[in-house]
Order: sequence, then C-alpha cells, then structure tokens
Amino acid sequence: MNLTEQGIASYLGEDRLRYLQTVSVGIAGAGGLGSNCAMHLVRSGFRRFVLVDFDRIEPSNLNRQAFTLEQVGANKVDALAANMHAVNPDLELDLYIGKVNGADMAELFAPCHVIVEAFDDPTAKKALVETMLPSKKLVVAVSGMGGFGKSDAIITRKVSDSLYLIGDGETECSDETPPMSPRVGIAAAKQADVVLRYFLDRFATEGEK
Repeated sequence: MNLTEQGIASYLGEDRLRYLQTVSVGIAGAGGLGSNCAMHLVRSGFRRFVLVDFDRIEPSNLNRQAFTLEQVGANKVDALAANMHAVNPDLELDLYIGKVNGADMAELFAPCHVIVEAFDDPTAKKALVETMLPSKKLVVAVSGMGGFGKSDAIITRKVSDSLYLIGDGETECSDETPPMSPRVGIAAAKQADVVLRYFLDRFATEGEK
C-alpha cells in the first residue's frame, strides 16, 4: 500500500479500500467530465480504469479539463493517465485512443463494473447508454451542465438500478451557455460520488460487486 493509499485508508478503512481497488471503472471520454471524474475517483481509492478518448488537448480545454498548459497537444488519454499516476503510481490503466461505436464500446468496457459517460457528442452519449444498459453494468451519464450559475439545478436522478443521470436536463453547451469549470466540475464530482456511494453500499450489504 503506497502513501496515497495509506492516506485514503485512514478515512475509509483498509477493507473498504481493498474492495474499491477490485472495481474496474470505464471512463468514456477524457474531457471536462471524464478527466475531473477520473481524478476524483483516484483520490477516492479506485485503482483500475479503462480510459477512452480520441482527442488531443487544446488551449480551449484548459478552462475546465484536468490538464496543464504543458500538456497542450498531447493525447487526452495519455495526459490523463500521467496525471492519475502522479496521484497514485500503482494504478492499473488500460488506454484506448480512438473514436468508438456501439460494438467498440461493448468490447472495451466489457471488463468494467461501471461506466462513466463523459462524451461531448449527444449521439455518442446515446449510443453508450443504449449499448451498456442491457449488460446491467452501472452507467452514470450527464445531461445539462452548460453555462454558469444555478448550480443547484445540477441534480442526480436515479433512472433505474443501473442508470443514473446527472445535470439540469436542459442546458446543453453552446455559444450562449459555454462549458465552464464550475458547472462541469460539479457534474463530474457528482458522477464520482454516485460511483463511490454505489460500491461502498454494495460492500456494506453484499461484500461483492
């Protein structure tokens, strides 16, 4: 157990931490939602991740995504992996750089117990949810987190036992309501909190995923 894990164990206890470390988390998109959610989950004790994104970091991403100026131009997946390893060097990461369709998603996220939906494209969001829901794996998606203000409108809805939806349900990112760090960060943190609570509850009641 490294120093980061020792620190987390001081809050959660070793048994709960060891359990979280058996959970495999899929991060579908490494932008504003995915990069921030992944960092929250690393700091919460999760250790196994599948990271998927096709894009590179641009200067316009730095207003809300968990990257640094020095990482501009790098693949988001590679940069996010480096940032996650800086917090916990013992993570187990599977990286995929490229665009994905429904069939790809099913294969890439097959080892995962939970998938964090963090795509920008509404079509990709829909495809991920439709592809993964039949598997009964936990899916945590977002709809409506553009702009600024009214942060209390970003809420968590339990759609079914395996689907949670976070956001205000209406404010998509646009020129009038651009993606800004506070609301994007709130949605990403809520995604991480759903994942953390879900598996800690399962550990408490079942002792297994």
